[in-house]
Amino acid sequence: ARRARPAELSECGYAIILMALYWCTECMPLAVTALLPVILFPMMGIMKADKVSIEYLKDSNMLFIGGLLVAIAVEHWNLHKRIALRVLLLVGVRPSLLMMGFMVVSAFLSMWISNTATTAMMLPIANAVLQQLRDTEARADTRDFEAAAADNHGFELENRETKHELTEEKQPKTKAQPEERVYEHQWTPESQELRRRATEAKYDLLTKGMSLSVCYSASIGGTATLTGTTPNLILKGQIDQLFPDNGGVINFASWFGFAFPNMVLMLILTWFWLQIIFLGFNFKHTFGCGGKSERDREAYAVMREEYRKLGRMKFAEIAVLIIFALLVGLWFTREPGFIPGWATVLFPDGFVSDGTTAIFMSMLFFVVPSRMPRFGKKVKYPKPLLNWQVVHERMPWNIILLLGGGFALAKGSEESGLSVWLGEMLAPLEKIPPFAISILLSMLVATFTECSSNTATTTLFLPILGSMAQAIRIHPLYVMLPCTIAASLAFMLPVATPPNAIAFSFGNLKVIDMVRTGFMLNIIGILTINLGINTWGYAMFDMGNFPDWANTTSTKP
Repeated sequence: ARRARPAELSECGYAIILMALYWCTECMPLAVTALLPVILFPMMGIMKADKVSIEYLKDSNMLFIGGLLVAIAVEHWNLHKRIALRVLLLVGVRPSLLMMGFMVVSAFLSMWISNTATTAMMLPIANAVLQQLRDTEARADTRDFEAAAADNHGFELENRETKHELTEEKQPKTKAQPEERVYEHQWTPESQELRRRATEAKYDLLTKGMSLSVCYSASIGGTATLTGTTPNLILKGQIDQLFPDNGGVINFASWFGFAFPNMVLMLILTWFWLQIIFLGFNFKHTFGCGGKSERDREAYAVMREEYRKLGRMKFAEIAVLIIFALLVGLWFTREPGFIPGWATVLFPDGFVSDGTTAIFMSMLFFVVPSRMPRFGKKVKYPKPLLNWQVVHERMPWNIILLLGGGFALAKGSEESGLSVWLGEMLAPLEKIPPFAISILLSMLVATFTECSSNTATTTLFLPILGSMAQAIRIHPLYVMLPCTIAASLAFMLPVATPPNAIAFSFGNLKVIDMVRTGFMLNIIGILTINLGINTWGYAMFDMGNFPDWANTTSTKP
């Protein structure tokens, strides 16, 4: 390797600071800022132009493209809506169970399709169900008050003749059934108005809680799979960039093994917190123990009608579901770790990656027909499941450039010697216990990601964290993995992430509602991530030992 000039270190530092400012202020589109290394690194003499350009389309980008093609196919054929409504029909419409149902569906869908698409699809469904619950309760209250008014009128007429006997008869019934006393003795137009306002306030609060539950669970669910959200893929790309001899330590199966239990734990704790904030402590009431009321049945009918509109499952939906299931199966079995995977047996020496599998399976969408071909005199081959026009419209090409810009930054830091210098500057952290370093850095990243995109946050932080881990001789994943997931914990501000912005516009939320709820969820998320990295993650990745593959960049001349 060539010896870096002393000026290169400061020049590369300037390029990184400039890009960080542009990403944080968004004075230029994020993807355009990501192209700056193509200009700056060759002009500063850090890297040749062809070497910089190669960084923009690596294996992680191929995995990202393959995962997005699957997501586009699922959305194009409305398979995600069918899955969502089917689960919600199983769960029911009681407030706590309904919130749980929306959270589980949102988290599951965002594991495979974008968090933004999940939120944009789920919130209108939640709004429709809640509006139906509100309307049916208002109608039921009106009927109750009309009945109570009629009873009161009859009661007053009889009371003029037999006041004393009626009082004796009614007294024990009033004690046994206190709810009847409201209708018979305390009914007034004012009480009806108070009841109406209480119902409105209850459903306003429930709407806020449901909107936040959808956007939060979409962000949480995205952390569970390697392709679920961009920061996960950035980690894989940076690990492969900084430590080329890591032996595929981060792949689909290993990521899922660590992140899925963490996601489930975070989702359960989030549900409890939202339950307490928006539905109160009365679990028996909000779970709705007992039989279904007329109101429940009417709201349930709305979801059933939405599901009925989808019709029977089409051939295209079945085909997409089969390809999707095959892809997930191939990802899990490629290199599971505890047994040799199919890639190890058929293609030794690591020739096949998760990206290869993703591209191979997603190409089938352009080959498999969208309906069964009909063979007759004129054989007419139907259109495929996907065409390029649909892909072109829905593919977020800007994210691919953003990923590439991050890899180019990491390579420039390595070539200029900046990453080694930063690691040496952070060496005094060796005196702090590793678990404290992990928590502090997770808090820093979670705070930073509230005012910057999670992609930009991980792109900036991960190369520095990798160098720091080398300098203080701790496993790089011990700090890089928690910080990557922490970058998805943008719960406090509407501008922090697109799902938050969508929920903010749907749920009549105020910023203080999101800050109050999201602050505690940030704490919960950081604690669960660090619990995972110090328990099952510690065993999975052998965190107790500094790996041999982590010595590569520091030993370069």
